[in-house]
Amino acid sequence: MALCGASYVLKAVGPVIAGGRRLGPRLRGVLDLVAVPLLSALICVQALGDGRRLVLDARAPALAVAAVLVWRRAPFLVVVLAAAATAALVRALA
Repeated sequence: MALCGASYVLKAVGPVIAGGRRLGPRLRGVLDLVAVPLLSALICVQALGDGRRLVLDARAPALAVAAVLVWRRAPFLVVVLAAAATAALVRALA
């Protein structure tokens, strides 16, 4: 409960501190470059990790299918459905 409250406080503090200020072009460029790798790392940790170890289960091929479809610029719904179908198929065959 305390971590949840701390998270909300941290999220609220950012806009209050920044206010109506504009970010400089250099900082804006850095933030634009950091967003995609950070999100990718979070996805990989959630999909392939189980606490302290690497887990290769039905999520790994589903993530690979989703990555290829995103790379090929498929619609979001197609990406989600194809990844879910891949995970279901792998689980059914295993």
